[in-house]
Amino acid sequence: MMLKLLQTLTIMLYALVAGVLWGTWLSLARTMTRYDARTFLADGQHMIANLAAIMPVFMISAGVGTILIIVLLLRRPRPAPALWLTGLALVGLVAVIAITVGIEVPIDDKVKVWTEATLPADWQDIRQTWSDWHTVRTFVSLAALLSLTGSVVSLTGSRSGRRA
Repeated sequence: MMLKLLQTLTIMLYALVAGVLWGTWLSLARTMTRYDARTFLADGQHMIANLAAIMPVFMISAGVGTILIIVLLLRRPRPAPALWLTGLALVGLVAVIAITVGIEVPIDDKVKVWTEATLPADWQDIRQTWSDWHTVRTFVSLAALLSLTGSVVSLTGSRSGRRA
């Protein structure tokens, strides 16, 4: 019962992470490289302000939940393929976090203080870098969600799945 509850909550966290990234990619990242400076700054600064506090909570909580699922799966007889799929989901989440912390947040930290008057000469290149890496992390997050969901499905109907 504890495993199923933890899997459900963790899938929800992965869905929130992937959903925010997907929504941003679908509605903004594909066209933001054509925005003029004023629109780019207004939209970018609003999104940074809205997401900067909550996304670390979602991402870290998803990671903790995944680690706990792995621990619970290791205590079960024959946990594979659920264990491998959960591990793959964790690798994907770690990649999403690494892209976020290593590439996206440093760019966000610049964008949030820029004004039209203080934009650097290469701001469009910086914006393109953010957009390209956002696309990568969006699809990695979707793959991680799929992997975690697959791990739950792999337990359904199996002998080990009935004991959860």
